[in-house]
Amino acid sequence: MNRILALALAGALAASTAEAKDTLSLGMVLEPPHLDPTAGAAAAIREVTYANLYEGLVRIDAEGKVRPALAASWSVSPDGLTYTFRLHRNVTFQDGSPFDCSTVAFSYGRALTPDSVNAQKGLFEPIRSVTCPDPHTAVVELKRPTASFLFGMGWGDAVMVSPRSIAADKTHPIGTGPFRFVRWVRGDHIVLERWPGYWGKKPALKEITFRFITDPNAAATAMLSGALDAFPNFPAPEVLARLRADAKLRVVVGTTEGKTVLALNEAKKPFDDIRVRRALAMAIDRKGLIEAAMSGYGVPIGSHYVPTDPGYVDLTGVYPYDPARARALLAEAGVRPGTQIAITLPPPAYARRGGEVIAAYLAQVGITAKLVPVEWAQWLDTVFAHGDYDATVISHTEPRDLDIYARRHYYFHYHSAAYRALWEQYQRTTDPKQADVLLGELQRKLAHDEPNVFLFALPKLGVWNAKLHGLWHNSPIPANDVTGVSWGK
Repeated sequence: MNRILALALAGALAASTAEAKDTLSLGMVLEPPHLDPTAGAAAAIREVTYANLYEGLVRIDAEGKVRPALAASWSVSPDGLTYTFRLHRNVTFQDGSPFDCSTVAFSYGRALTPDSVNAQKGLFEPIRSVTCPDPHTAVVELKRPTASFLFGMGWGDAVMVSPRSIAADKTHPIGTGPFRFVRWVRGDHIVLERWPGYWGKKPALKEITFRFITDPNAAATAMLSGALDAFPNFPAPEVLARLRADAKLRVVVGTTEGKTVLALNEAKKPFDDIRVRRALAMAIDRKGLIEAAMSGYGVPIGSHYVPTDPGYVDLTGVYPYDPARARALLAEAGVRPGTQIAITLPPPAYARRGGEVIAAYLAQVGITAKLVPVEWAQWLDTVFAHGDYDATVISHTEPRDLDIYARRHYYFHYHSAAYRALWEQYQRTTDPKQADVLLGELQRKLAHDEPNVFLFALPKLGVWNAKLHGLWHNSPIPANDVTGVSWGK
């Protein structure tokens, strides 16, 4: 009897061991153009690398709060001009290069150079200097108090990079994170593995494979078949009900920082006319668009801000759906019925499906929209880098990025001295109440000028194996942080 019991216990233990899993196959819609988050705007770069491979002095957690990372702690001078970061000791990059204050000076200095390719140079512009009283202390002096500085240093664009490896980071990234790069099969997948030399808490997962699946139907099939363990930003909202019915899967609807817009090129006619931009806003029924393109998932917005952000103001009533008024404004601006515009559509389903719905709405007010689907690399080059387009549907997923409308060179060519002055005033304030007031004024200014047609806040539609724990329910920044992910029962 004891022998039978022993055999049964041994069998149970073997089954338990066999079921233990330490790998993860995770789906993404877009493949990153490269893997250096300090040299590109694509959110997909950060969705692979943020916290997994690269780390900054601070990090943004799943709730959108600033937490310690490579800096164990920090202090801020009473005048808001001096940030003193105390760095973790005995930290190295995955190639053995040391991390210390000189790395901070190099990383921030590189972002500040005139020829910097950092997509978020504005995050670093307030920095006057970085000094190193000792290898484990970094002192950052600012030109002026900057309310958003610490939060900005938690973005993927502000991670630490090694002078020794930076030249090859786009294709063979080297960071200080708990996972290291293994391989990239272009057009298919990227593999990271747990790095035994990590300075902090070791992750539960041994290996992560990021698989790129653009087609919504293929994404659904991969989840239902078990070919994928997780798809944190699932592209097919119309099949979520079917996925919910599968007991092996969990569906989580959360929020993102994605401001989905019909971006307009104000360097081209007729988009330089505010009457035209307002007309386009009133020609589109946001709730109808969300229902048709997103199966009802999403929240209308009236400015470049989402409801979960501090200081949010609901401005969705500024341009209500009013096709008659839209036609009148277009006539007043001299835009004749039958006028054709091109809408460039990148691969995400919200853009492709949204473009079709938007074209139908614009047809009702006399605008013929030619839909131009492009691949992601082409969108980044033609639209984002060179501004060669009429209109495009895109979701800006960077958090609280009202600064892009204050930039002198940006792909939708909005130029407003009044807005720029408001932004600079907001950046200087250290009073939280005054900051909220100015945030409201910035949003109202954008709603008044309508440089783009503000459509909806992109939801985070997460689908993953019901046994997985630790994936983010919301996306306060673009990231697939799997450092705290584990398998359970």
